[in-house]
Parts: sequence; C-alpha cells; structure tokens
Amino acid sequence: MFPIRDHNPSDRTPFVTWALIVANVAIFLAYFPALSGNEAELGTFFREWGLVPGEVTNGGSLRPLVTSMFLHGGWMHLIGNMLFLYIFGDNIEDLMGHLGFALFYLASGIAAAAGQILADPGSPIPMVGASGAIAGVMGGYLLIFPRARIDVLVILVVIIKVFTIPAWLMLGLWFGLQLVNGLSMDLVGGGVAYWAHAGGFLAGVILALPIWLRRGGTQYWAVHGGKPPHEEVEYRVERRDRSPIPRVRRVRSPRGADRPLADIARVPRAGQRRGPRGPWSGGR
Repeated sequence: MFPIRDHNPSDRTPFVTWALIVANVAIFLAYFPALSGNEAELGTFFREWGLVPGEVTNGGSLRPLVTSMFLHGGWMHLIGNMLFLYIFGDNIEDLMGHLGFALFYLASGIAAAAGQILADPGSPIPMVGASGAIAGVMGGYLLIFPRARIDVLVILVVIIKVFTIPAWLMLGLWFGLQLVNGLSMDLVGGGVAYWAHAGGFLAGVILALPIWLRRGGTQYWAVHGGKPPHEEVEYRVERRDRSPIPRVRRVRSPRGADRPLADIARVPRAGQRRGPRGPWSGGR
C-alpha cells in the first residue's frame, strides 16, 4: 500500500517543494548513471557524501548530515521519495511559508540522521536518502491535517485497487511499520534506515506542534475538519471513446468539514459511483 495523491492540492505554488524535487533529481542524475555500473566507485562516493554513523561519532565531518539527504541509492528509491514529498509537501509549505518549510525540512532530515546514529552509533554503512526529511513532513501533516483524504494504491497479487482513506490512518500505519521493522531488523546487515524514518517522523510532529498550537490546536481541527483550509478536489474515472485506457479527471468539490474522524466506510473509492448527494458526498 502506498499513496498516489491527496485530495487537497495547495492553493499556492509550493516553490520549495518543487525546488527540493528538482534538486534531488538533478543531483541523482549527476552521479548515479555514471557510477551505477561500478559498485566500488559508487560505494566510495556514498562514503564520502553519505552519512556514516561511525565516522560522525568518532569526530568526523558533520557535512553528511545535510548532503546525505540529497542522495539516493537507485531509481525506485528516488521516485518513491519524490512521490511522498510531492503529495505531502505542498500543504505543509502552504501552512509554514516557503522559508519556514525549507528550515523545517532540513531540521527534520538532520533529526532523522541523529535517530539513525543513536540506533547504531558505530555503523560503517553509509546512509543516503531524503526519506528521513520527508518523514518529518509526513509527521507534521499527520498532526495538522489528520482527516485529509489520501488515495492509496493497494496491490494484492493480481488485484489492484485504489482506496481513499484519511491521512491519520495511512500515516499511522506507515509509522507503525517503521517501528516494527526497526525493532526486528539486524542493524549490522544494513538495509533500510527505519530508525531514521521514525526519528524524522517524530521530529516533524514536534517541530509542527508550536504552529498547530498557535493556530488553535484542536480548534483548528474543528474549524477546518482536520483538513487543509481550502477546497478539496475529487478524482473521477471516466471512460474515453475508442480507448481502453480510462482518464482520471480532477474536479473541485465542497468540503465536509464536520466529517467524523473515524468515518472511513463512507469515503468512496476513487472512481466509485456515488449515491444521492448528502452532507459528505462532495458533489455539486
């Protein structure tokens, strides 16, 4: 299960989110195609610019705390991270402002690196990836917009379905998975930096807490229904003439601000035909 879009595109252009995506892609293209065929050179590059916990704890340079969050180990690593940033970054940037979001992102990434160092301080294995910083964005999103609607793609062998669920469920499951995997993983063998993910996520919640409180805390949820403070959109699947490929069309819809937090069953799946318009229908 992984997210493919939300129903709350920002009303303002998320310049920092887009700049981070462009920077990550540009840096990846600058080194990975040239080094991917040579594991030794790629490993040397990652040890130089990635985060090696053992070197940091032994007084090494702190530069990799920042540089490591702009490196990726492969195409799927990059694409997955940029998809998450694209989905969750714009609304947090809209709330915090461009500069505030940039600082929040970097602080979350550094906190994620600290989490991995604390989990395995002597590790000689380089850590790379923006996922720790993006986990911070997801943590802030969970705190401030718990009822925002997220479309997730679920693949069960040959069955592929898109479901719409609230952000608190999707992000809560994601965070729980990081904890379970982190506790069961053999740190010596390397692999996914689950504790960096968990550390970044918790840092995002903590860093977003003052903003949430300044805006009224639970009152902010009550006013906006736990969603971003602008109109939602719906995604309707339509069949095109003479083409077997359906088209997904995005249309504006009224908000359901008073929707109960746990009311998942009444959220239609993407493309599902709705019944008569009710207070949660989102139709016009």
